Amino acid sequence: MFEKILIANRGEIALRIQRACRELGIKTVVVHSEADREAKYVRLADESVCIGPAPARDSYLNMPAIISAAEVTDAEAIHPGYGFLAENADFADRVEKSGFVFIGPRPESIRIMGDKVCAKRAMIEAGVPVVPGSEGALPEDPDEIFRIAREIGYPVIIKAAGGGGGRGMRVVYTEAALQNAVAMTRNEAGAAFNNPEVYMEKFLENPRHIEIQILADGGRNAVWLGERDCSMQRRHQKVIEEAPAPGITRRLIERIGERCAEACRKMSYRGAGTFEFLYENGEFFFIEMNTRIQVEHTVTEMITGLDLVQQQIKIAAGEKFLLRQRDVVFRGHAIECRINAEDPFKFTPSPGRITNWHTPGGPGVRMDSHVFSGYTVPPNYDSMIAKLITYGDTREQAIARMEIALSEMVVEGVHTNIPLHRELMQDAHFVKGGTSIHYLEHKLAQRP
Repeated sequence: MFEKILIANRGEIALRIQRACRELGIKTVVVHSEADREAKYVRLADESVCIGPAPARDSYLNMPAIISAAEVTDAEAIHPGYGFLAENADFADRVEKSGFVFIGPRPESIRIMGDKVCAKRAMIEAGVPVVPGSEGALPEDPDEIFRIAREIGYPVIIKAAGGGGGRGMRVVYTEAALQNAVAMTRNEAGAAFNNPEVYMEKFLENPRHIEIQILADGGRNAVWLGERDCSMQRRHQKVIEEAPAPGITRRLIERIGERCAEACRKMSYRGAGTFEFLYENGEFFFIEMNTRIQVEHTVTEMITGLDLVQQQIKIAAGEKFLLRQRDVVFRGHAIECRINAEDPFKFTPSPGRITNWHTPGGPGVRMDSHVFSGYTVPPNYDSMIAKLITYGDTREQAIARMEIALSEMVVEGVHTNIPLHRELMQDAHFVKGGTSIHYLEHKLAQRP
């Protein structure tokens, strides 16, 4: 096992990784920007290193600074968390070439899955169902693009091959709008991801977003840890996640879960990963794989009793991966609400000083947050300040506990989206379960 790990991230995930390390008896080094100097996890770390000013490009995206911090503190491994450099194959490569262990997949796995065209091709070869679409990147010939769209059938969606986070995609309903949409997405993709390649898929009208969590040892052992429903989202950004997904038969989940595990075996995948699918009319369609820990890994932990971050660390350290599929037992239901410092209905960020902070408690309540009274939410990063998770024997109990927990939570000094979450916990369609990825946006559009 490692003696010292450098955490190359910030916010709640930095604290989450730190807690996992402390439980394993591992010392932690935290890198931070000038804006995060007073953060809780910085104070709790065995060592901390300031790697630059507030802008992420000068700190959390500064590869040489992070690797230098690992060198001067004698860290053995680097955990990237999620976001920032977590899915950057060049960073993983530089970490390993600098003599450190990257706590995540091999660089080649990140590279393949980071290119959506390559990822789709790999899934087809592994027998994982994919959304009908173009075979690889779209050609330059407009006539050929029109032919592909007619073959797929409108509406179609144009996506950036190197995209992610909901950026670099456009829905096209008519042939007249196709050529312009392709050109605009190419320009956007080139600017945002330094890769102008785009591809085309069938646009599913009313799907759910279902994902499968896996762990794999880089060899022949890979297990799937159930599914999560992440359909409650706005502009492709998740708002609420839950596990298991309501209304989908275990037989279907087992079938797709085993295909995901087999794909990992074929790729010699190492570490934690998530296969994301659109689900409609009883069918799963692969859209992408996230080669890192997910924000919503917490709900999987609650229903399996496994610590996914510790599993990541143990796999990276080369410990024998003893977990087998028969050992994975699912119990109860868990729901996560992402608490953001933002206007609850306009979604404008609300940075500033938190003057009063009180978190809920009670049976089945978990709070993952780096925030405290007096903490200043910086304007430089994502607005998420906490993840509130509730667990129950049934989905109904998990929802009831979430309603209570949200009513107990106090955040003053900044706006948060807690009012939106409280409204959703009483929403008849959410309570019933099985809403599509478009439900929340349609609901918000009808607000007076």
